[in-house]
Amino acid sequence: MLTSFATQFKTEKIITAGGPINARSGGKGPPLLLLHGHPQSHVMWHLVAPALAEHFSLVMMDLRGYGDSFRATPDAQHAAHSKRAMAQDAVEVMRHFGFERFAVLAHDRGARVAHRLAADHVEAVSKMLLLDIAPTLGMYANTSEAFAKAYWHWFFLIQPLPLPEALITSDPVRYLRSVMGKRHAGLAAFASAALAEYERCIQIPGSAESMCEDYRASAGIDLEHDRQDINAGRKLALPVRVLWGEHGVISQCFDPLALWRERASDVSGSAVACGHYIAEELPERVIQEALEFFKSPA
Repeated sequence: MLTSFATQFKTEKIITAGGPINARSGGKGPPLLLLHGHPQSHVMWHLVAPALAEHFSLVMMDLRGYGDSFRATPDAQHAAHSKRAMAQDAVEVMRHFGFERFAVLAHDRGARVAHRLAADHVEAVSKMLLLDIAPTLGMYANTSEAFAKAYWHWFFLIQPLPLPEALITSDPVRYLRSVMGKRHAGLAAFASAALAEYERCIQIPGSAESMCEDYRASAGIDLEHDRQDINAGRKLALPVRVLWGEHGVISQCFDPLALWRERASDVSGSAVACGHYIAEELPERVIQEALEFFKSPA
């Protein structure tokens, strides 16, 4: 499966102001950017991308700190790993391909980047389809005991360095398998070749540091940026579609539509019959929703 995925899409390193971003591109039609989640890479789209490439010009990028993209140097404010910085990477990647305006399909951490991308670059993003997240600020503000226990890594990764980094680097594959394997579908949800790719990338030097900084940013500077939007009365005006797994933590601990409607004026969505990793657990539903949503008039 990954062999055909690799041959169908062109891979290249794109030099952005931040550093080199790994991306794959291919297909035909209007531009669609795909952003992955933690602790994965763009490979998570391998079951979805071939079908979507028949309708869209796809760009799949590894977020900074993940996959084969660059590892940014940590800083005291965690700004180098803020969603604002990652969103800027995305804008520059899409400009590399000649796309000034595009739609976004994103999961998990990538969906948080997409949120900031749409907020900071209003003219760039036409529509967003977000998989299994609620807004970061809303999730922190509504944290419960059940959420803290289920999403333990949110609170582990934000601890001051070097403890979480040291624990992850002692056995990065074990960390990855623990985070991904304890969700609804377990490790059986992932193709062996895809899982091997995730395991390879998490062992690249600097990966643990970048992941921790990503989450520290979400618990700090990203919340500041979100509060600034709220205080200024800014809401996303573009169409936002949200899907979440009915067997996942988001469904059990939050009201995703209500939280997104606090941040955006045009929100639709529903639960789907799977867990957190929707694109790998239920790829046919993602394809169906993407075609329906992105092809309909704005």
